[in-house]
Amino acid sequence: MTTPIVWVKPGGAEIAYVELTEGRLTAQGAAIGGDPLPYRLEYELTTADDYVTSRLLVEAYGTDPGTGPWRRRLELTNGPAGEWHIRARAEGGVALRPPGGDAAALRGALDCDLGLSPLTNSMPALRLGGDGPAEFLMAWVSVPDLAVSPSRQTYRVVRREGEVTVVRFAVPGFSEDIVFRDGLVLDYPSIGRRVVPESAPS
Repeated sequence: MTTPIVWVKPGGAEIAYVELTEGRLTAQGAAIGGDPLPYRLEYELTTADDYVTSRLLVEAYGTDPGTGPWRRRLELTNGPAGEWHIRARAEGGVALRPPGGDAAALRGALDCDLGLSPLTNSMPALRLGGDGPAEFLMAWVSVPDLAVSPSRQTYRVVRREGEVTVVRFAVPGFSEDIVFRDGLVLDYPSIGRRVVPESAPS
């Protein structure tokens, strides 16, 4: 079953169509943002078993008043032996870092982490066997430039309340409690809050 989700963010919004099955996640989504310049972003995400990233395809584009239209495209793939491949291209003269990065630096990573997207926090959180803490190496994708770099992140369950789980997310110099419901982010205070439709009148 595909679940549509909308997150409102500081300076933007995101919509994703997510399918969660036993041990796997697939999603298509789009986001808009305004920092460091206005952009639109579209992505497709597929995982293999145990929510391990198989493929992430991202496109970001916009129009810069000084240099005109620009576009970035990134494809990340993670093979069965844990070998990552990066394909990236850029069009336009906008002042952003080049997309892509060093695939060898990602070896051992299980997940991608799309910057400013609450979606990709789901995979490591779903994989937590207990309360943690558990450390994961992520293939972190900066937005909107689509530069890729390794990121070590720690996840630890703070509490469970029925369908809701609160997980403490930490990277060096930063930590925040993320609220999940049914494995998907309900509230990530600095990144986005899920829009929960009001119940239809009876």
